[in-house]
Amino acid sequence: MEYVLIVLIVLLAIILIRNIRIVQQAKAYVIERLGAYKETWNVGMHLKIPFIERVAKVVSLKEQVADFPPQPVITKDNVTMQIDTVVYFQITDPKLYTYGIEQPMVAIENLAATTLRNIIGDLELDQCLTSRDIINTKMRAILDEATDPWGIKVNRVELKNILPPKEIQNAMEKQMKAERERREAILRAEGEKRAAILEAEGEKESAILRADAKKQQQILEAEGEAAAILKVQQATAEGIKLINEAAPTDAVLRIKALEAFAAAANGQSTKIIIPSEIQGLAGLATGVIEAAADKK
Repeated sequence: MEYVLIVLIVLLAIILIRNIRIVQQAKAYVIERLGAYKETWNVGMHLKIPFIERVAKVVSLKEQVADFPPQPVITKDNVTMQIDTVVYFQITDPKLYTYGIEQPMVAIENLAATTLRNIIGDLELDQCLTSRDIINTKMRAILDEATDPWGIKVNRVELKNILPPKEIQNAMEKQMKAERERREAILRAEGEKRAAILEAEGEKESAILRADAKKQQQILEAEGEAAAILKVQQATAEGIKLINEAAPTDAVLRIKALEAFAAAANGQSTKIIIPSEIQGLAGLATGVIEAAADKK
């Protein structure tokens, strides 16, 4: 009997341990009792009644990503495109997610494809290519409302790729190339214009500097000539002052006048001005002769 009790205790311990469940963070356990929903276990340790209760589903509460393959859609102007969609969703009610719909991922994919066709069918090709944000917002609102009874919240919808037909892609590439060339031509013209403006400004500044230098040179030359004239005038005035201080005799003055007359006669001038006072000139000569006799 003791061995039987020990065995029973060991079996009960094993069964008890095997029915202990620890729910991790960001997970939820859906529990059924005798085939009916009982409760939802959140984070922590829980004990399941053996043979009566079971874990029907383990649900992740993290945000999940569903990347659906490209879907063919037709625009308002009858252009067939391939668009693949990415849906970001999160399970908010594990019970509804478990019992609300069979294969919820397949349901979301089909719902996303149908919604995308309805939205794109009201838009033309150019609007589809330039209105991604509007399409994403509309799809998110529609999917979120439709999946709410399934315990799913759609947080975000993104159009991953929009692939128009090959001929339209080629036309778009040519248009983009022409636009790039046009912008390049505009930038090149602006650069050349800017360079011409800078060159003109440089020539203008150079001309101004040359004019300023010439003006400064002329000022310096004029100042030099004025200084030279002033020196000559000062020397003349100094000479006159010295002559006056020396009080020269008439004979000396006559000799100096004769020397000046001789210097004028020896010059390259073709005309000689003879003083009108001939008597004075004769007197000057007499004075010179007398001065020479006295010297002897």
